[in-house]
Amino acid sequence: MTVSSANSVDDSIKSSLTKLAPLEAVLFDIDGTLCDSDPFHYQAFRVMLQEIGFNGGVPITEEFFIATAAGKHNDDVALALFPDDIERGLKFLEDKEAMFRKLAAEQVKPLSGLDKVRKWIEDRGLKRAAVTNAPRPNAELLLSVLGLSDFFEAVIIGDECEHAKPHPDPYLKGLEALKASKDHTLVFEDSVSGIKAGVAAGMPVIGLATRNPEHLLMEAKPAFLIKDYEDPKLWAALEELDKAGAH
Repeated sequence: MTVSSANSVDDSIKSSLTKLAPLEAVLFDIDGTLCDSDPFHYQAFRVMLQEIGFNGGVPITEEFFIATAAGKHNDDVALALFPDDIERGLKFLEDKEAMFRKLAAEQVKPLSGLDKVRKWIEDRGLKRAAVTNAPRPNAELLLSVLGLSDFFEAVIIGDECEHAKPHPDPYLKGLEALKASKDHTLVFEDSVSGIKAGVAAGMPVIGLATRNPEHLLMEAKPAFLIKDYEDPKLWAALEELDKAGAH
């Protein structure tokens, strides 16, 4: 079922999370999941790649950005953009991240309904961690701007794990940090690599169709997709989960 489907909430979506009861923890990606930050990444890539004459000086498209960079680890992005000079690629990405932080600090906003889901989590006393492929300075900046620095008990960085997403390692490390069980933990993710990582770590993933094409996200096998945290599908599923946990 896609975000654009009819309003009726499918019974399979309602019941898709009930096996997690009682819910113990929630893991969130950051970029594109807590906030719509991809436009700032895209802008930084577009400007800086054009400055160095990448692609003959023709600006990259959003499709190219999604295919090459969105949700991916910087080592992989460097390899894709600068296959013959990885060192140059990594240096370029460092500079790009600095430009991203400047843009994001001034403009980033939480995804619609994030406060509502935050309150739902706090009211139930659930454990929570942020799990991201972003460099730590980016993650900490975004959490600070969004007012979430104190909300998360742990911030797991792909770079600081043996393998970044799409490998399950960052999510497994998140579970370990929270001392939570994968059988009672839920993941929110917006990228193909992130959804794959959460699924590979053995957890149901709710996919956010913030920017990435729905058909690509569905191929990564999320439990279901939502548009944002106001989506009725999310609240129908959480209500069923609450009911299951009360028995």
